[in-house]
Amino acid sequence: MDASLANVRALAGRGAPPAAADRAMDVETIGQGTSTPGAPVRHGPGRGGAMSGLPDSTVARAKLGDDAAFAEIVRHYYPRCLRFARNMLGDVADAEDAVQEAFLRVHAALPRYTEYGRFEAWLFRILANQCRTMRARERRRGAWMTPYEPRHDAAAAAAPDEMGGLLRREIQRAVAELPALLREAFLLYHVEGMGYEQMMAVTGARPSALKMRVKRARDILRARLREVQSA
Repeated sequence: MDASLANVRALAGRGAPPAAADRAMDVETIGQGTSTPGAPVRHGPGRGGAMSGLPDSTVARAKLGDDAAFAEIVRHYYPRCLRFARNMLGDVADAEDAVQEAFLRVHAALPRYTEYGRFEAWLFRILANQCRTMRARERRRGAWMTPYEPRHDAAAAAAPDEMGGLLRREIQRAVAELPALLREAFLLYHVEGMGYEQMMAVTGARPSALKMRVKRARDILRARLREVQSA
């Protein structure tokens, strides 16, 4: 396969649900504790059950050079990868570049891949590293990243669920303002639905450190939402 950037984009474009790729954050990922301290937190989609991974056989075929298998990997994971990168970097174009580069690296490294049963963590580790590289590059250039602001029109602002839309925008803004390590842990746990063992494989951090990062991020976000709700 000619793993060019254009080819990766084309592969992702076939069958990648736009709504999933566009969904940056949802109010429910913070849990029911947005207004009541100590209330239970709702987990992401994967915890407590099977992750939405591909069969090992698909990864094995891609490892052997099967173009169709690699295309299936890209189509399956691209929306989630784009969502994660978009929340980490705060810019859609930067997120797309990070995801494209991550898949190129995955394609190049597949012949040496040995972590069977842990492909999702391996993929997100490559993507998380690419996001860190891009953030560091921007800092060296002295560029300040603009937090992601979802587009909305006047009609949407006047809709009956205006409060829900406000909360959603505040969550997105607050997540974008979290320190990078807290934001990464929060997104992996609450948005991507990973457990701490899988997060450890992605980040290299110990479970105790990851639990503390998730808790600190959640506390910051809940405090911010309480401010919005009491305004």
